[in-house]
Amino acid sequence: MILVTGGAGFIGANFVLDWLAQRDEPIVTLDKLTYAGNLQNLASLDGDARHTFVRGDIADTALVTQLLARHRPRAIVHFAAESHVDRSIDGPGDFLHTNVVGTFRLLEAARAYWSGLDAAAQAAFRFLHVSTDEVYGSLAPQAPAFTEQHPYQPNSPYSATKAASDHLVRAWFHTYGLPVLTTNCSNNYGPLHFPEKLIPLVILNALEGKPLPIYGDGLQIRDWLYVRDHCSGIRRVLEAGTPGETYNIGGHNEMTNLAIVRHICALLDALRPRHDGQSYAEQIRFVADRPGHDRRYAIDASKIQRELGWQPAETFDSGIRKTVQWYLDNAAWVESVRTGAYRDWLRRQYAP
Repeated sequence: MILVTGGAGFIGANFVLDWLAQRDEPIVTLDKLTYAGNLQNLASLDGDARHTFVRGDIADTALVTQLLARHRPRAIVHFAAESHVDRSIDGPGDFLHTNVVGTFRLLEAARAYWSGLDAAAQAAFRFLHVSTDEVYGSLAPQAPAFTEQHPYQPNSPYSATKAASDHLVRAWFHTYGLPVLTTNCSNNYGPLHFPEKLIPLVILNALEGKPLPIYGDGLQIRDWLYVRDHCSGIRRVLEAGTPGETYNIGGHNEMTNLAIVRHICALLDALRPRHDGQSYAEQIRFVADRPGHDRRYAIDASKIQRELGWQPAETFDSGIRKTVQWYLDNAAWVESVRTGAYRDWLRRQYAP
């Protein structure tokens, strides 16, 4: 059995669903169900005896300790995090609570649990911490991609709190011997993505005839990773990664934000044409840039390929087509996560 934190969010839910689609090993999902956590993401597991859902905060030491004692997991996969840069600029306090304090308390509960295991179970136990390439800062246009040795230079409250959590995980390995693994991924996209992020926001705004907001000149570059490829990379690290090591997981798909938006528009033009015959690209609008917006991220994923034999299965073309089609086919899910509070925030955030 494994314990997954943040398993009702975008990446966590995809991981839980993929895990149980491929094996019978049970999962306990712990999620606070903040705005981006959605039980509907896991609705297909209702009645599945292999899955247990618990609503709660990773910073609640008593709850986590109780769960560990009751379920005796062989591993913890730690997704739980506040994860949106814009929200971290508006309100960094929640990010400090979850990403730093929450990770610290989770590590301490895990260490206490691990210390009480027998020698064989201690050797087999893993704490896998899921992080981001944003901890590395911003790359110049021609600079080599981020490797695991790249210095940390976080530039937003979000990335600073994730960097802090990475350092805590590293310290708990070197100081206490807790067998940890860390993964740093590039930008994820795919099914179940909360619609404040670029790709789902553009798909849904396009379909509703709304402006497609692009920060600044739209030439910021990101490396894009299909979420289910990310999940397979995490499974591989959990299975064969060396404790104490960090593994970058990337999609080998560097693209500008503007190119992403145009690509989505072209797909929608083919799959769901506008009634007036015009391209969805007519809805593109440039808005004021995000404060401190990093210009480029790029992941060098050669270590995980070389040492663990992992590489992404999807190209960007295949992954983005699957993603657009999923949103076209799942209008009910979209409506269920778009609350009034979310709409108000979105209206303020992307005002021209």
